[in-house]
This record gives sequence, structure tokens and C-alpha cells, in this order.
Amino acid sequence: MVKLVAMLTLMATLQLPGPTSAEQPRPPIKLGMSTALSGPSQTLGAEIKTGIETYLARVNEEGGIYGRRLELIAMDDGYVPEEAIRNMNALIDEEKVLAIIGNMGTPTAQVTVPIGTEKKTLMFGFGTGAGLLRTTPPNRYVINYRASYAQETAFMVQGLLGQGILPYEIAIFAQDDGYGDAGYAGVMQGLEAAGKLPGQPLVQGRYERNTVKVEKALLKIVEAPIKPRAIIMIGIYEPSAKFIRLARRVLPDVTYLNVSFVGSQAIMNALGPDSEGLVITQVVPHFDSDLPLTREYLRDLKAFVPGADPGFLSLEGYVVARIFVEGLRRAGPDVDRETIIDALLSIENADIGLGTRIGFTQENHQASQMVWATVIRSGHFEAFNFESSNNK
Repeated sequence: MVKLVAMLTLMATLQLPGPTSAEQPRPPIKLGMSTALSGPSQTLGAEIKTGIETYLARVNEEGGIYGRRLELIAMDDGYVPEEAIRNMNALIDEEKVLAIIGNMGTPTAQVTVPIGTEKKTLMFGFGTGAGLLRTTPPNRYVINYRASYAQETAFMVQGLLGQGILPYEIAIFAQDDGYGDAGYAGVMQGLEAAGKLPGQPLVQGRYERNTVKVEKALLKIVEAPIKPRAIIMIGIYEPSAKFIRLARRVLPDVTYLNVSFVGSQAIMNALGPDSEGLVITQVVPHFDSDLPLTREYLRDLKAFVPGADPGFLSLEGYVVARIFVEGLRRAGPDVDRETIIDALLSIENADIGLGTRIGFTQENHQASQMVWATVIRSGHFEAFNFESSNNK
């Protein structure tokens, strides 16, 4: 009898159901990022990474997405295209990431976009406004958040023309690569749209990427037949800061303008008092603005990255992560590399607390068309309005 009871007990034990699939820990959703975490551009890459990680930390604390944690695998490319190629292949083929998110820079995008496209892996929210990510028709595997460099520089051109500055009184300081090309093309497009296209190219001084060799670029601008009244700058913070410091000695009354990718906080820190009056266009609102999303950003940054200073690039990374996570929610628990794309493209006219609605279509893979202008006054960023006589 005892043996029979023991046998029945053993059989019942063997037939007991194991833990349900809902109780099993689900694998994390892995996202890849290739960015500059060393070298002259490391501050820019680190800021975008901080913003993305801040929002992902918040989501993970709330339980993840369908019970899955979000993991960002960030690899350093030093703003060097060859390193970015290696990183992309490793992230997609070895780490098996769901998508690439928040990569930084135009010269690296030039070599990574073909890789992601060939391997059918989404590249989302890259930190560049270059036209190569904004083709017509759109590349299925490229989806952007930010306004383009063409939109930023066209915004500048419109404002400068409104102040009475003539097209040939605008000079260009640019990085000598695809980043600089994209900015210069945007300036010319802005002039063409305004019906003010000059009969000859604008004066342009260029510097080599990952260097601060700006002297020849400055000399070319200074020696131009017509003295500029405004210089539009398409560069990163270290060479741009050196250029401004030198240029103010010989061109003190010129308006200096930078696109968002310069690294606003970094260039203000580098220039100190010489940053006064520097105009920088942004692709996010001021991080101190009274908007629901910026309030959340400041709260989460303090909670998950104690000691980190808020900034425009960090906020951009936060917004990119926020939109991507909405795509994950829409994609459902069995998301893959194709369904995440369809889910993101289903976002239309959405209010995420940014002060402007965002969304995509099959023909438009850019969430926001907005450009905000800021100016540095007494070591702080203020909203800038070209039409205001106080800004002239």
C-alpha cells in the first residue's frame, strides 16, 4: 500500500505543469548604437546616449515593454567611419539587436546606412540632419526624428534676410565632409526658396574633420572681396569655438550662427564670455521650457543619471527613445525587425508633450519639422527671434 501511494504521488508530481510562459523571464530587447564616446566629438555622442538611456531606465523601472527589459548596447566609433562600419556589423550580426538607435554624425551615417539597409535593420533617430537619411522615396530602414540641416540652415537664411542681410553677405564655415556639404546645400536651398539665389557660390571656409585646423578657413573668409555680416557654421564645438575666438578679433560685428549638432553646452563652455550672442538652432525646445515632455525629461534625468546636466542633445536622445518605445508598444509582444518599422510608421499626429505634434507616413519618415532658435546671453540659453530688434 505504501509503495502504491508513493508511486501515485510520483506520477502526480511528474504531471504537474511547470511555470507558465508568463512567469518565465523574457529576453531583453536589445538596441544598438554606434557613436563617438572618445575623440573630439565624444561630448556629443555621450549626451545623446545619456538621453536615450535615461528614458530606457524609466521604462525598465516601470516593468519594461511586455515584461521585457530594454538594453542599449553602445559602441564607440570615435566619429570615424571605419570604426562605425565594424560596430554596425557587430551589433547586427553578433549582438542581434532589434534596431540601431541614436547613431551620431553624417560621415559615419554615410557608411552605416548602406549596412543597415542591406541587413534590413531599422536605423532610428540618428543624430544628424543630413539629406542622405531623407531620400525620396524614403528608405524603409531609415526613420528620423529631427529636422534636417537643410531646414535648420534655411531657417537661419530666412531670419538673416529678414534683418536686411544680403545673400552675398553670408559666409559659411564648414567641416570638410558630408556634414559640411549638407549644411551648405541647406543654405543654398534656403536662398533659392526665398528667391535670393546669388549668381555665384557663397564664400566658404572648411576645416578637416576631427581637427581644429581652422586658420585657413578663417583666412579664406577674411580675404573675401565682401566682408560678411553673418557666418553660418556647420561644425562641431571644438573647431567652431576656436574659429569664433579667432574670427571675433577681425570680424567683431558679425553674427555667428551654428546648427544644433555643434553641441550647444559644449561650445558655450569652450568659449566662455566669447559665446555671448552666438545663435544656435535646435531641433528640440529649450530643456527648461514648461512643456510636459521637458518636465518629464528633467525629472527622469535627475532620478536615473544623478549629476548629469540637462542639454539639447541629451533631450533629443530622450525624445528619440520616447518615440521608439511608443513603437514597441504598438508592435506588440512579438516584435521583430520588420514589425517595429510598421509600428513606428503608424504613429500619426501624436502629442507626446513636445509642443508640436509628431508623426510619420509612408512618404515622410521624419517625425518633426520644427526648428527652435536660441541665443547665448550671459552664460545662458534664451529663445531667439530674428524679427525682434533686441536681437540685432
